[in-house]
Amino acid sequence: MTFPSTPSTDHASAVIPAPVPLASLVNRAQVGFEDRFGRSPRWIAAAPGRVNVIGEHTDYNDGFVLPMAIQRYVVIAADRPQPTSRPMPIRLSSSAFEQAEWISLDHTSHKQLAPWARYVLGVLVGCRDAGMEAGALDMLVDSNVPLGGGLSSSAALEVATATLVEAVTGRSMPPVDKALLCQQAEHRFAGVPCGIMDQFSSVFGRPDHLMLLDCRTAEITPVPLNDPQVQVLIINTNVKHELTGGEYAERRDQCERVAKALGVHSLRDATLDLLVDRSAALQPVLVRRARHVIGEIERTRQAAQAIAAGDWGRTGQLMDASHASLRDDYEVSCRELDLLVELAGQQPPGAVIGSRMTGGGFGGCTVSLVRSEHLEAVAHAIHDGYRNQTGIEPSLFTTRPAAGAHIVRG
Repeated sequence: MTFPSTPSTDHASAVIPAPVPLASLVNRAQVGFEDRFGRSPRWIAAAPGRVNVIGEHTDYNDGFVLPMAIQRYVVIAADRPQPTSRPMPIRLSSSAFEQAEWISLDHTSHKQLAPWARYVLGVLVGCRDAGMEAGALDMLVDSNVPLGGGLSSSAALEVATATLVEAVTGRSMPPVDKALLCQQAEHRFAGVPCGIMDQFSSVFGRPDHLMLLDCRTAEITPVPLNDPQVQVLIINTNVKHELTGGEYAERRDQCERVAKALGVHSLRDATLDLLVDRSAALQPVLVRRARHVIGEIERTRQAAQAIAAGDWGRTGQLMDASHASLRDDYEVSCRELDLLVELAGQQPPGAVIGSRMTGGGFGGCTVSLVRSEHLEAVAHAIHDGYRNQTGIEPSLFTTRPAAGAHIVRG
């Protein structure tokens, strides 16, 4: 947040907790707002996190990704402030961090704010610049998207903020514009040069569907994932990563350097043959980085086709190859992620379709497709194996593809 072949229901529920309905999280946010500000909120907005089934570190290379929104959300409750002489127009409180901030859209240095509050400020500034200023607000943020797990808690916070502004102002942004505004907020105010996948997933999520997203054209192709015999199992290593530590930006810079050396606009336009032909003139590390991206773009295309056709054998092969490439060529995995994938691969034949790290890497989560009939036994085996070898208690949950951001009250 063990190993018997027929675990008890009580034991299973301790390993994979029952999902928390969005309505329960909304109620918790409302109660939290009332406790914090002494009245009921007027507006409530929600936006989901996401998990990427395949297509890692391809979005900022104009490639393809295959994410889905998950049944974990950021919920923001808000109201106009009561009359006061306080100078700051936004009073912001977070249940997840148990912190509060007073923020102004005219902050001369957003780095003075807590990191989570910078995302909110960035979106509010972006909305103001787009002619949708929310004005003075009291806001409470609640969430059950795991923090630092590679499930886009930051994008969910950004998109929930933009959706709240829509409720407050009574105006709607085109969904693509909203996703891009949130992406720019992350670039400018969090210093993470992310691609478009996270924000697009949170805005455009669709129940029972993955989205094959072309990160060059922003074209979305829905891919059904509604087979009741296949479960999406997410396991959090509970090893935190911090993409602003420089690794993410370094990988992006390496990709841009090798694209330039290959004479292409981005690695989306490169081929493995071209890379092999020019490899002698490139540093070995750049060859490895490009080999991952070029291969991953093609794996993602193929995986979308395989999932749509119900070809789970091919899907699993592609997921497993993706993790090996992220581990060996892109070097963004870690011991804990590798262990979870290894444990998934040790399960009885046919129990686990495929497993791989998901997100930016250096910790966070794995995503596995598991046969429903084997879910409890697989969950217990991986849980116990990981805990016994690392001393860390992993967090596990299942999810169906979920709906994207929406106004709950407003």
